[in-house]
Amino acid sequence: MADPSSYRPRPGDIPDTPGVYRFRDEHRRVIYVGKAKSLRQRLANYFQDLANLHPRTRTMVTTAASVEWTVVSTEVEALQLEYSWIKEFDPRFNVKYRDDKSYPYLAVTMNEEFPRVQVMRGHKKKGVRYFGPYGHAWAIRDTVDLLLRVFPVRTCSAGVFRNAARTGRPCLLGYIGKCSAPCVDRISAEDHRELAEEFCDFMAGRTGTYLRRLEQRMTEAAEEMEYERAARLRDDIGALRKAMEKSAVVLADATDADLIAVAEDELEAAVQIFHVRGGRVRGQRGWVTDKVEEVTTGALVEHALQQLYGEETGDAVPKEVLVPALPDPLEPVQQWLTGRRGAGVSLRIPQRGDKKALMETVQRNALQALALHKTKRASDLTTRSRALEEIADALGLDSAPLRIECYDISHLQGDDVVASMVVFEDGLQRKGEYRRFQIKGFEGQDDVRSMHEVITRRFRRYLAEKERTGEWADGESAGAPDSETAVPALAPTETAAPAAGVAVGAPGEGPDDTPDGPVGALTEDDGRPKRFAYPPQLVVVDGGRPQVAAARRALDELGIDDIAVCGLAKRLEEVWLPGEDDPVVLPRTSEGLYLLQRVRDEAHRFAITYQRTRRAKRFRAGPLDEVPGLGETRKRALLKHFGSVKRLRSATIDQICEVPGIGRKTAETIAVALAQAAPAAPAVNTATGEIVEDAESPEDAEDAEDAQKTEPGATTPGTAQQPVPTGGPAERRGQET
Repeated sequence: MADPSSYRPRPGDIPDTPGVYRFRDEHRRVIYVGKAKSLRQRLANYFQDLANLHPRTRTMVTTAASVEWTVVSTEVEALQLEYSWIKEFDPRFNVKYRDDKSYPYLAVTMNEEFPRVQVMRGHKKKGVRYFGPYGHAWAIRDTVDLLLRVFPVRTCSAGVFRNAARTGRPCLLGYIGKCSAPCVDRISAEDHRELAEEFCDFMAGRTGTYLRRLEQRMTEAAEEMEYERAARLRDDIGALRKAMEKSAVVLADATDADLIAVAEDELEAAVQIFHVRGGRVRGQRGWVTDKVEEVTTGALVEHALQQLYGEETGDAVPKEVLVPALPDPLEPVQQWLTGRRGAGVSLRIPQRGDKKALMETVQRNALQALALHKTKRASDLTTRSRALEEIADALGLDSAPLRIECYDISHLQGDDVVASMVVFEDGLQRKGEYRRFQIKGFEGQDDVRSMHEVITRRFRRYLAEKERTGEWADGESAGAPDSETAVPALAPTETAAPAAGVAVGAPGEGPDDTPDGPVGALTEDDGRPKRFAYPPQLVVVDGGRPQVAAARRALDELGIDDIAVCGLAKRLEEVWLPGEDDPVVLPRTSEGLYLLQRVRDEAHRFAITYQRTRRAKRFRAGPLDEVPGLGETRKRALLKHFGSVKRLRSATIDQICEVPGIGRKTAETIAVALAQAAPAAPAVNTATGEIVEDAESPEDAEDAEDAQKTEPGATTPGTAQQPVPTGGPAERRGQET
């Protein structure tokens, strides 16, 4: 490991001008390329105290052995040179998008005497028109098969073309009318090229001209009673419309634009691009990258723009590019795009309307792509085994931790404090054994104390289960179980809505992910699944040294010493062990670190989902929720009858008893509860300042709306169905569904 001060240049030697710099290792290999508006200011950031650097930046500067730079005149030139050097040297610490050359394109070889339509991958060639990219090659072939009825352009290879010319017989497509057969001189080279240009124009989005032309020719043929020709033209129009339906209109103003979305976590980022031409999604592509350098979303967007348009010119660069975050600075990137296109390019963030809605769809695709990438990586048995072995080696465990439990605390400024427990077995989620907790021992914000309480409650139940099943030796005792009522809950499945025929796959819950636990799990005597009977080999907490110490202290107080504990601090991704002054730093490419991050992120997601649910429920709570024994059905019946809590509060006990299913004792309880509850603040007309006496509070309106969603024929269990009164406005409102 090199000391950056050993190769640090003197500040006076570094020019205060735009330029591009390269870090090299001891073998003279380029490991990082960057650009700067001011080389002196930018390079000074790398040669500061190592403790102040981001871990990834610190790794880069200690790996490097020298730095050199090249001065340019403008920031645009710096951007171009940076892209060229990244392509040339492939530096290990730069953001590199994978799979950027694997997507198939529909290509028309306009550089040949007889242009050919075909599927192409890889680097783009000069003189070839490209359309796409497409997700699958078969999608290109389906589109071409439809369009060859109207534009019978050559699709055969050079060998087939020469053989047909030599024998004087066209291929099968020439006989069935899907090729104009230039190989046997059925059409001249000039006419065939014109046909290919019309094909390109149609694919570029200029579809209305050809449809109108065919419709006019069909009408003329029908008027001349040439019905067979009219029928063929009708079928051609149908083929064109079917080809157009494969890419539905998403922007009504026939916009040409590329939409770029980014989904990222601490180590990886996924980029999704939708290519919109003529208001239709003409192609989609996506990349995944390792975040080997400290990089913002705007910088990721800038790298994506370099990758996407670095070798493009002309119309291949659209006049509008929509992004989730703008590069900093924006002007050089915009000037560079304008130079590539040869005309003005707008680079901006969509704020409203159809473009913002489409950007949200692209963003969902990016999130799904990142999740799918992680799922594929986690599903590999060899990778999971290596991850568990790396964790065991790093933490000094005797064996791989086949069962890992992770805990996280979630709250909103000390309110609705909850905790989550997620379980991974053999590196895979075990959602049927997830648990969630409410913090009961105290009020307020104290993550360390909350972690101690949760660990204590969970393992107290484990000890109680061991004692009940007779696993304790004579003379041993277990802690008494508390009144934990945690129930398993499933994580919600989010489905991304596809746009323009783009299929989006979302991993759903498996058949075993049920509230009753996995199929075949050991159960209690009454048939319910055991909740806390299985101990983990490793407990992971979301946090640093204080949270780890609290978890270890809780286990020690219960006399449990055979379960390992560690914590994962989110800011620097450091692994903390109990009693250690320094953290364990796993390599960025470590599969063990990746697994710990997945476990931690899943616990965080599960905790924050539960916390938001409780917070929303608390905000929606009303005075009727405090009435003991009053369930949802009878609450709806009361609100349906009176129309609001305000009218119910002013009703007499006899009037409350008129509601089906409400007895006198329950009515008295309701009246007392409503009398003790503080009434809602009066509604105020913000325009005049007038207090609206008869207006319902927002809670009343929401409760009444919920009550109106009940089926008209629904009755309270155990009561006879009663006709709904129709006299007053409240009763009439109660009849609405």
